[in-house]
Amino acid sequence: MAGPLSHIKVLDLSRVLAGPWAGQNLADLGAEVIKVERPKVGDDSRGFGPPWVKDRDGRDTKDSAYFTSANRGKKSITVNISTPAGQAIVRDLARGSDVLIENYKFGDLARYGLGYDDLKALNPRLIYCSVTGFGQSGPYRERPGYDFMIQGMGGMMSVTGEEQGEPMRAGVPVADIITGMYASIAICAALAHRAETGKGQHLDLALLDSQIALLAYQNTNYFATGKPPARIGNLHPNIVPYQPFRTADGEIIIACGNDNLYRKFCEAAGCAELASDARFATNGKRVENRAELTRLLQGVFTKRSTREWLELLEAAGVPNGPINDVAQVFEEPQVKARGVRVELEHPVVGKLPTVASPMRFSGTPLEHKLAPPLLGQHTEEILRERLGKSAAQIAALRAEGAI
Repeated sequence: MAGPLSHIKVLDLSRVLAGPWAGQNLADLGAEVIKVERPKVGDDSRGFGPPWVKDRDGRDTKDSAYFTSANRGKKSITVNISTPAGQAIVRDLARGSDVLIENYKFGDLARYGLGYDDLKALNPRLIYCSVTGFGQSGPYRERPGYDFMIQGMGGMMSVTGEEQGEPMRAGVPVADIITGMYASIAICAALAHRAETGKGQHLDLALLDSQIALLAYQNTNYFATGKPPARIGNLHPNIVPYQPFRTADGEIIIACGNDNLYRKFCEAAGCAELASDARFATNGKRVENRAELTRLLQGVFTKRSTREWLELLEAAGVPNGPINDVAQVFEEPQVKARGVRVELEHPVVGKLPTVASPMRFSGTPLEHKLAPPLLGQHTEEILRERLGKSAAQIAALRAEGAI
């Protein structure tokens, strides 16, 4: 069988990352996803380079590598929604869609007659997912929102970085990505609800809400103590040892998530006395005495190379791992065995590398077929096959600047 959402049609009016990430998740799950882009310009992220995707001759294309990270599996149609004819195209597509994703500022699409209430009247089964910086309510709802500023406002930067260093953003736009993930979950839940009731609904996803939710136990640590968590670098606020250590020739991460794993580590590392020491016997005590235990363990780790530690701890059943760069990630035997890197046929590039969806299904396996589209690659196909437009009608739409 095809992917679990192969019966679903999605209209993706979103740009950059949070909304497109949700659209790509749905495409990975088998949905037909039509990406609506501005004529000539397209999604802003097409221009987020360098690096640029290279064609078969090694020359830079007009699309950034960034764009390809969030638009696999979609078809691209260019539509000028500022024109009445362009608005009519979106409305016609919405009539036959199950899901619409958009990340325009609050109220923008309503100005074009493309808001939720407008499209609900045409298609009561439509699930309309709005992704904004601050949501559809509250005093900030009309403000634009970008990942970096949301990481700052939402607390992420206050708990990321070295203790004495500056606040630091995460190495990837986590506010955008987690909002896209929450949007994907919300859409699937709304589809399940619609299957029971026949009714669509409006989903309101905000970057700020999602970023705050992503803080997880840092929020509840604050609720429990009344003190905002501080930056502690690569240490864990609640578990010890759960951190990197310097080896004789590099670094290694160990993750002793419970007392049993800590005891196993001490036995394998030749420091069994640290397992029975009252200062370190339980995780609570280890957190209290973190600095002293870290000092003692650092002396242990410098006695062996990273490779020696990896082999020793693996044999002992102690969770551990190296700190890979991205190139090393794709050389890991496990990553190769799982088929994480996949190549899709692209009309300009040829074989385009991308990352497979991490979702694996036994009964409805996912198939990655479509590479990220060229701008407007499928405009005529969609107008002809989805909306029944003739060649003359399509030519007229081009002439008046609607597509």
